[in-house]
Amino acid sequence: MTSYEPQLSRRAFGGAVGVSAAAAAVGLGAAAPAQAAEAAEAAHEREFCAARGRQSRRPNILFILGDDLGWADLSSYGSPHIKTPNLDRLARQGVRFTDAYSGSATCSPTRFSLYTGRYPARTKGGLAEPIADKSVGLDPTHPTLASLLRESGYSTALIGKWHAGHLPDYSPTKSGWQEFFGNFGGALEYYSKLGLGGEYDLYEGDATYRDLRYYTRIITERASAYVSRDHHGRPWLLNLNFTTPHWPWIAEGDTQQSAEIVRRIKAGDGRALWHQDGGSLDKYREMVEDLDRSVGEVLKALRRSGQEENTLVVFSSDNGGERFSYNWPLSGNKASLQEGGIRVPNIARWPARLDGGQVSRVPVFSPDWAATLLEVAGTRPHPAYPLDGVSLAGYLLRGDEPAERDLFWRVRGERALRRGNWKYYRGKAGRDQLFDLAGDVREQADKAAVEPARLAALRSAWEAVDAQLLPYPA
Repeated sequence: MTSYEPQLSRRAFGGAVGVSAAAAAVGLGAAAPAQAAEAAEAAHEREFCAARGRQSRRPNILFILGDDLGWADLSSYGSPHIKTPNLDRLARQGVRFTDAYSGSATCSPTRFSLYTGRYPARTKGGLAEPIADKSVGLDPTHPTLASLLRESGYSTALIGKWHAGHLPDYSPTKSGWQEFFGNFGGALEYYSKLGLGGEYDLYEGDATYRDLRYYTRIITERASAYVSRDHHGRPWLLNLNFTTPHWPWIAEGDTQQSAEIVRRIKAGDGRALWHQDGGSLDKYREMVEDLDRSVGEVLKALRRSGQEENTLVVFSSDNGGERFSYNWPLSGNKASLQEGGIRVPNIARWPARLDGGQVSRVPVFSPDWAATLLEVAGTRPHPAYPLDGVSLAGYLLRGDEPAERDLFWRVRGERALRRGNWKYYRGKAGRDQLFDLAGDVREQADKAAVEPARLAALRSAWEAVDAQLLPYPA
């Protein structure tokens, strides 16, 4: 079994040295009583221990994704200026993962890894980083989390951002989700619903749906209605994929900013949605706090429905943070395989089976959740499509030792592999580097020269996986 050396989080540190120091650890002054109180409450977080012996029915599954949300953008992960009380409460009621990763460094391939439980480059569509046209997508014949759960009796729905292909060939409804309401592309303007090519991009099933209200409000309403529905005794899977806080930097009420971006899109500006001349730290804060409120609304609807106890809720991000994200102390952002590009906030709550107020430092990544959800639902993977993710069910529910394995990533021009606390990384400069994340999560102390054998072993392990994957097109 790999040894994962304890790393004191900001929250655990608070418990060790007191309220004032805890406040300082999250970037707050000692004279900030409200924030200090929050830090003191978080200090009660304890190391994860499975609640063995509990039984339950197959759970409902609510998997929530933020979009380009950075690892430390939640106050429970250390943000000094963004307040996320609903997600913090979710963490207090469940398990917070400190060393959780996305399956890739951008939107589409991570979604492929979550939907299939496999490395993105197992399929042609997963080679696009991210998907930007209609030429590729998630092959409808490939088994998915949704198709496998549906075959075993689950109701399935995806609400929000799909970003795994476009009509007419690719759609959630062709890949196992019985219901779809949301957008196909990688980004859209929050009011007009215009996408990167100027197309209207809000659909119910495979038909356009007109609603010009703020997008986050719309999908929050839809998700709340779904979890409140009578499913006639069947368990359900809901993938709830927010676009928040992805650019353009438009909060609810910013109708003038919306109108200006729409004008630019219609004038042929192909980069208008990138909004490179807009946004601010304060606007980003508004968007993340709106995401938090929206998640809170859905969770309230779940509670009112009487299904909270036996619903497994998982929250994560599709990759690391972007321009305005708070990623400290990590290096790198979205699109990079440095920690800041792939390490993400990750929370799991299942009242029937998991105790709350816990923290896990075991490394996990997106494909693991597909494997885990299949196991807790009593569903087997398709034998012709073996998973690359490892189920966490034994660790979370039965107290098994976490599996000894490597976490692997590949994007154009970069490679990375984590084994225990050691990370092998090669960036676009082409230089092999080795970092001990236990003491150097910022990836600044390159150990390649002093650990040549370890470097060679991790590089060989990366190359062995890479040899099994589809090559990038020339």
